[in-house]
Amino acid sequence: MNYTIQEQIALIERGTVDIINRDDLVAKLEKSKKTGIPLRIKAGFDPTAPDLHLGHTVLIQKLKHFQDLGHDILFLIGDFTGMIGDPTGKSKTRPPLTKEDVARNAETYKEQIFKILDPDKTKIVFNSEWLNKLTSLDMIRLASQLTVARMLERDDFRKRFESQQAISIHEFLYPLIQGYDSVALEADVELGGTDQRFNVLMGRDLQRTWGQDPQVVITLPLLEGLDGVNKMSKSLGNYIGITDTANDIYGKILSISDELMWRYYELLSDLPSDALGKLKADVENGTVHPKAAKMQLAREITARFYDQETALLAETHFETVFKKHDLPEDIAEYQCLWPDETIWLPKLLVEAGMVSGTGDGRRMIAQNAVTLDGEKITDPDCNVPAQGEVLLKVGKRKFCRVIFNS
Repeated sequence: MNYTIQEQIALIERGTVDIINRDDLVAKLEKSKKTGIPLRIKAGFDPTAPDLHLGHTVLIQKLKHFQDLGHDILFLIGDFTGMIGDPTGKSKTRPPLTKEDVARNAETYKEQIFKILDPDKTKIVFNSEWLNKLTSLDMIRLASQLTVARMLERDDFRKRFESQQAISIHEFLYPLIQGYDSVALEADVELGGTDQRFNVLMGRDLQRTWGQDPQVVITLPLLEGLDGVNKMSKSLGNYIGITDTANDIYGKILSISDELMWRYYELLSDLPSDALGKLKADVENGTVHPKAAKMQLAREITARFYDQETALLAETHFETVFKKHDLPEDIAEYQCLWPDETIWLPKLLVEAGMVSGTGDGRRMIAQNAVTLDGEKITDPDCNVPAQGEVLLKVGKRKFCRVIFNS
C-alpha cells in the first residue's frame, strides 16, 4: 500500500461518528502495512427492499474508501437475518421477509452496489452460508452470551418493554446473530449506521469470546433526505434512488438546501477533503456561487450511477426545463386505452408509469406535487375525463403526455 497511516486515517475518519476504538484501528492499519495483508472490512445489508437510495450509499461510499486504500471488502447480504426482521428502531415486531423476497432483493443489491464498488475487489457473502449450519445447541450457546438486562439497554427494546409492547424472543437473537457474522468472517472492521451501534458492538464482544482480535467498529450518520430534516426514506418520499433516472438524480440534488449540500459533499462525494475545504471557503467568500457548487455535486453523483456524458445531458435538461421554464423536448407519451369515461388520477399516474402505485400517487397529490395540464391537483380522489390528451407532471422533473384512445 502506498498510503501512509496518517493518510489512511484521514480518509477513513471523514464523515464518521464513532471509531471504537481509534488506537485499535491504527494498530490494525500498521500491521496491515507491515505484513502486506489487507484488512477485512465488513458491512451488512438486510435485503428488505429491492432498491437502494443515497442514504444506503453512505456506508457503501466508506467501503469504497477502504477499497481505494487496498483493503478487502466483505459486502454481507443478510439473507438469513432478513427472514428474522431487524428490530432496530422499531416500535413493534417487524414482519420477516419470505425466502422469495430475500432472493429477489439480494439480486438487485448485487447489481446496484457495483455502481460504486469495484466488483473485482469486492466479495459478496450471504450469512445463510454459516448460520444455516448452526445446530440448536449452537444457538443456545450463542444466546447464553448475552443477558436480558444487557439487551434491554437498547433504546428501542427498553421503550417497548416500559410501554408493555410485545418483544418477541427471536428479536433478541438478531444482534447476536449479526455479531456472530463477524466471528464467521473474522472481520477486522465493521461499518454501520449510528442506529446499528448496539448490533455492531455485539460482534466485537463475541469475537473476544471466540478468541479473535475484536473488530474496530465505525458508525456513520444517517443521511437526511431532501427535506433536510428526516432520515432519507422511500416511505417519506424524501429520497434519491440510485436507480432513478439521471434527470431525477440531478434535479433532486439541485433541490436540496445550500446547508444540506455540504452534508452530501462530506458523506457522498469523492472530492478530496482539502479540495472540499477550498470549495466551501470559495462559496463563503463569494468567489463561487452556491448553485455552481451544487451543480458540481449533482454532476458527480449523477455520473456515478450513469456516466459523465449522461450527467451533462441531465444538466442541460434541468437548465432547459427549469431555468428557461420550457417543457423538455422529449416528453414521454402514453397511449391509454381506457374502457370508462373517466379514470381516477392516482390510477392514471400508475398507468403512465409516473408513480409506483396508487398509494404513492395519492401521497404525491397530497404533497401538491402533481399537475394536470399545468393546474396543480390537490384532491387525491380526482377523476380525469378519459378523452383527448392531457399533460401530467409529477414533482419537478417527471412529465408525460397521455393520449386517450377510444
